[in-house]
Amino acid sequence: MITRNELQYYSSLRSKKHRKIENKFIVEGEKTVFEGLTSNYKCEILFMTNKFIANNKLEIAERTKYIEKVVTLKQKEFEKLADTETPQGIAAVFAKPNLEFSISAFENEKLFVMLDNISDPGNLGTIIRNCDWFGVKNVLFSNNIVDHTNPKVIRASMGSLFHINIYENVDSDKVNELKSEGFEILCADIKGENIFKYKSNNKIVLILSSESHGPSEEVKKISDKKISVPKIGNAESLNVASASAVLLAQLTK
Repeated sequence: MITRNELQYYSSLRSKKHRKIENKFIVEGEKTVFEGLTSNYKCEILFMTNKFIANNKLEIAERTKYIEKVVTLKQKEFEKLADTETPQGIAAVFAKPNLEFSISAFENEKLFVMLDNISDPGNLGTIIRNCDWFGVKNVLFSNNIVDHTNPKVIRASMGSLFHINIYENVDSDKVNELKSEGFEILCADIKGENIFKYKSNNKIVLILSSESHGPSEEVKKISDKKISVPKIGNAESLNVASASAVLLAQLTK
């Protein structure tokens, strides 16, 4: 059972303001919720509709046996939590981890991705998914990134949000710490060196930014080299999420 006030409280997590205050976020959809339940993220509460339970009895029994609080909601109640127009009938609230940036924790890492000046949630979610695909475990955010607990980011990441470590508000001083540990700082830029001709045995921090705004001045100053995906056709620019896949494929081959 859940009270009206409790339902209102969890519904408030649809807003960025309340997610930030409570340090929690809500996830909906079968695949993404189950990805979260099998990750290291702590699940506070799981919501399901009767219809969803009826259609998924065996899988639910196995995947929810360690969840402390499971609540069944009527369809109209569930819709107050949902961000999508046609919700699947399952949602969960997770605590947002606050990871502390520490050089000592990165001793064996060879590739980081840092995101700077990215405001589109779809792009951010897709980049997170691409990082997961190419085995990048740690992603660094500058202080001008769209909220990664935004429902649109979570949906675009297709559950990959739960597979990587996200370090927020990483400034130039922290990047310079990585630089002092032998990391080469590569900044993706349309005027950069052809990624297919780039060769290095160094550990790398790849910095990605919005194709419309480009890297910030701070990022440009700390970068060792600019790299780019070479243009062959007539498109004005390459979407940063698409570019991230090409760059990561080349850097991890």
